[in-house]
Amino acid sequence: MRPVVLCFSGLDPSGGAGLQADIEAIGQSGAHAAIACTAVTIQSSQQVFGFEACAAPLVKAQATAVLDDLPINAIKSGMLGTTDNIAMLTQLFAEKIINNDTPFVLDPVLVANSGGSLGDEKTLVGAFRQLLPYATLITPNTHELRALSGEQDLHFGAQNLCAQGAHAVLVKTSHDFESGDIEQYLYIEGKMVYKSILPRLEGEFHGSGCSLASFIAGRLAMGDALIDAVKAADSWITRTLRAADAPHPDDAQAQLIPNRFI
Repeated sequence: MRPVVLCFSGLDPSGGAGLQADIEAIGQSGAHAAIACTAVTIQSSQQVFGFEACAAPLVKAQATAVLDDLPINAIKSGMLGTTDNIAMLTQLFAEKIINNDTPFVLDPVLVANSGGSLGDEKTLVGAFRQLLPYATLITPNTHELRALSGEQDLHFGAQNLCAQGAHAVLVKTSHDFESGDIEQYLYIEGKMVYKSILPRLEGEFHGSGCSLASFIAGRLAMGDALIDAVKAADSWITRTLRAADAPHPDDAQAQLIPNRFI
């Protein structure tokens, strides 16, 4: 069958982010998405109103059912929601229930793009640091990078995450600047190996980070080298954002939903 990516992420009823973003992005990468649902959120394309996390034993049971059934070629995690769920995923790696050679893309979700809280940030940061050594690639936005690294400078922050054990870090600057192109930097083992400049498109997008990380995971599952997977994702995400859907076309401040089938 197609290469399989096992995703740990939450359900977004609007379909802009979370599980649906994972499934669509991974499908577009050529791979197959299997899902362990970590939370059910109450959100629209514009705002998070609340969420209920799935208990760690339930998430683990979902994951092990898939691991026992399908050949897993990559792992991707998005919203984990609780320290228990982060610890559970860490345990799956530590106990080699998940093969440590399997590429793992960690999207360390702390706050939704729409500004809603997805858990206590301080405790989530501490738990994520235990998961870092298993990450082939971590894809933080600038807020998440600074929170996890304790560094304000983005480049020092990326180097810090590598020093904490992450193999590679993709730095995304879209949250830091209101104008100008978006710069992204890929660090592998503390050294910058690739820089991309993406056009800054008009508007805000709901689920762009989920989509980018999942597409990279899909390409890793398909056998791409990490740099090639990131390059392919940059090209693909730009197309999806150019063709994004506008749920509220009369509101210039409303978030857009990436068209992942472009």
